[in-house]
Amino acid sequence: FTSIAMVFLNKYLLDSPSLRLDAPLFVTFFQCALTAALCLGLSLGAACGPPCAGLPTLRLDPKVSRTVLPLSAVFIGMVTSNNLCLKHVGVAFYNVGRSLTTVFNVLLSYLLLKQTTSLYALLACGVIIGGFWLGVDQEGAEGTLSWTGIFFGILASLCVSLNAIYTKKVLPVVDGSIWRLTFYNNVNACVLFFPLMVLLGEFRTLYHFDKLGSPSFWGMMTLGGVFGFAIGYVTGLQIKFTSPLTHNVSGTAKACAQTVLAVIYFEETKSFLWWTSNLMVLGGSFAYTWVKGLEMRKVQEDPNVKSSERNETGV
Repeated sequence: FTSIAMVFLNKYLLDSPSLRLDAPLFVTFFQCALTAALCLGLSLGAACGPPCAGLPTLRLDPKVSRTVLPLSAVFIGMVTSNNLCLKHVGVAFYNVGRSLTTVFNVLLSYLLLKQTTSLYALLACGVIIGGFWLGVDQEGAEGTLSWTGIFFGILASLCVSLNAIYTKKVLPVVDGSIWRLTFYNNVNACVLFFPLMVLLGEFRTLYHFDKLGSPSFWGMMTLGGVFGFAIGYVTGLQIKFTSPLTHNVSGTAKACAQTVLAVIYFEETKSFLWWTSNLMVLGGSFAYTWVKGLEMRKVQEDPNVKSSERNETGV
């Protein structure tokens, strides 16, 4: 619910005809600033009781902030390209437009970590790529294709994959705390967004924006920021009480529900091949998750598996 609500809210803020706000970096900046403020506020209330008890005490250490900076640059690329993809494509196509994350995971694991992937997992990636290209073809056939949206979707997929790798590298710097990392990431992002907004003239756009004083606009902005913060929390809870594998399966189901809801909500009519592309992407993602789950189980049950194979399966 949190993830789907955040996507629909962001689509409204980024591309609503009634809002007409052409400032995607400002929307992202505001959500990062609100996330950092919420992290800090909840950490200050950590002594108040069980709801805040799991949150560490947060303070800004410039040395740690500089160490986290490379990850923050990737993080900015991830959240910005996600939002720019959503701005230029429909919510229904958004899942397909940024569906290559799994493919980039396999590619970067090989290029950066020298880890190979099993044949069945590669076949699942092939199904995802096929679904992506079929979806692009069908969007073009329906006259709704945005190559700008496709570019940012591919870039978002790459950045999501890089973000996972850099997060693993940087976590020891913040004592393994996801909350500390979230705080530093969003503080760094707020600082880095300022020159980008100046460069792209978004402050001028905001100056001429006719709803800048509207309480409903700021209410939607705040709600989007709260959902942006909440998605990290509920994701952590889901992984904690189930498993990363269950989380991936849940994500696939969420993408399916989101696509169907978007088609119904925006009263769109899609072709059989368009739906086929979505099923290929979702099916390929589920198959990859299932194959990796079987491989992980095999590694855990077989004590004679080589350490290199153990590392490969765990990525």
